[in-house]
This record gives sequence, structure tokens and C-alpha cells, in this order.
Amino acid sequence: MLEEVHCDLCGSSEIDIVRPARSGVRSSQDLVQIFRASSDVPLVDRLVQCKSCDLVFVSPRVHAPTIVESYSEGEDPTFVSQAEARERTFATSVERIEALTGGPGRIFDIGTAGGSFLAAARARGWQVDGCEPNKWLAAWGRKHYGIDIRTGPLTDHDLPKGHYDVVTLWDVVEHLPQPSAIVAQARELVKPGGYLIMTFPDVGSPSARLLGRFWPFLSSVHLFYFSKQTMEKMLRKSGFEVVHTRPHTQRLELGYVLHRAGDVLGAPMRMLSRLASKTGAGRSHVAYRLGQTFVAARRLP
Repeated sequence: MLEEVHCDLCGSSEIDIVRPARSGVRSSQDLVQIFRASSDVPLVDRLVQCKSCDLVFVSPRVHAPTIVESYSEGEDPTFVSQAEARERTFATSVERIEALTGGPGRIFDIGTAGGSFLAAARARGWQVDGCEPNKWLAAWGRKHYGIDIRTGPLTDHDLPKGHYDVVTLWDVVEHLPQPSAIVAQARELVKPGGYLIMTFPDVGSPSARLLGRFWPFLSSVHLFYFSKQTMEKMLRKSGFEVVHTRPHTQRLELGYVLHRAGDVLGAPMRMLSRLASKTGAGRSHVAYRLGQTFVAARRLP
């Protein structure tokens, strides 16, 4: 079932069409495959832009409860195969957070997947907590890292208000049916003067503009496409002040990156992925930037 949605930032129903839809009806199994952490299904839904505030989003889209249910099901060994590389990425991210906070404290990670960020933060002395809607990923993280990851979306958990020094959303906000509501709830969790840290695929980035329809973050798993400007508007509306933004660099295995690129760029990338696997180069870690933005925002009193 598809539903038309209004702009989550300003509530307007006035839109321009950015890209028309390119798909038909999907089965429930299709949705489980689409709404998973390692989803590589290219965007096929209609992409629109709000005439009032410029937020870009998918409409019509799958009904929100169905999205949440689909996220909770299925296994994702492809995603956790990159745990070591993700830990290296997050080790750098924790250092950047500590440059703001002055040192470790309490941290909550929303949509923590297999828990690689929580593991990186714990290694530097943070008290860690987090939730993950996918049951398989949460169980994997509990077993692999020994971290008691809460199963289910943020709305399922009764958490102490003003308890955390930092709340994080790593490549999560673009997946949420109503990101403004989760950002508002994150504000309740973080103490006054504490921080909300996010990364998101920036639709206004040079990579997005240069690659156009070949930008790999144009994915069916993404419901919203923020720019720095629309993200700052949402954070300000929710009681945060943006204090720092920067391009975000990720580390992943070369073979994984090439395989994911093959779904967008086709046969040449898939051939390179197979070649990298055969030569052993596929397991090497590579750092790359393709238009993700890191943003740190301080909670106002």
C-alpha cells in the first residue's frame, strides 16, 4: 500500500516532481529486501521537492507501519561482513565527538545495526547504549560485541530524559518515515548542552550534483534526501544549534564498495569486484567520500 505524504519539515503539500516513479507493486518479501541495512536497490519511487522549504523526499511511498515492520525482519550477513572496516570509521568519529565533549560520557546510538559504533565508543571509555529495529542485527551485535543492544525502534523504548551527553544517528535519518519526530525525541534524551551527531547522504553535495542519477545514495531504502540547509532547518526547529559540519569519510572493503557500485554503474563495476576478490585485494579497506555529511548539533536550553 502506498501513501502520499506531506513535507516532514514544514508540513506543506505543495511539491515539484524531481524524478517520476519507475516501479509497480512490490511483494512483502521485496520490502524485507529493500528495507535492510545493506540494501542496494536503486531508487524507483517518485522523488519530489517541497516548494516551500526545498526538502526532497519520496512520495507516494510504502505505508509507514509496513516500513517499520520490514526493517525488523530478515538477516543481513552482508552488512556485518564490514564490521571491522566500520569500526575504523567510527574510531575517527568518536575522536571528533570527544573534541566537542572534552572526553567520554554517556552515549545512545539510534539504529545501531550490529553495534560497531557502540563498540568503537566503548573502547574509548564511553558508557554505551543503543537500539536497532532489525532483530537479527541486534542479536548479532549482542553476541559479537557483548553489548546489550535494545531490539526495536526508538519509539518502543522508555528511556531516561536528559540522561545522555550524546545521541547519534549514523546514516539513519534518511531511512525514517518521520525524521522530525525522532530528532525531537532525541532532544529529550540528550542533556542541555549535549550533542546530537548525524551523518546523512547530502543531496546538495558536489558528488550528488556531479553523479546525478548515478549517485549511489539514490536508493529505494532512503525516504528523505536532506541538504545541509534543510538539515539545519530541521535541527533548529527541534531545538538544536548546528556547531559543525564536514564531509564524512567511510572505510569499507574494496570488494564491497565495487559490488555496491555495480548496482548503479553496471557490468564494469561488477567485473572489477570479481577481479578484486580473485586477487585478494577485495578485503583491503578503502576510504571514500560520495556526498555524506557529518553534522554536530548542540541542544539548546
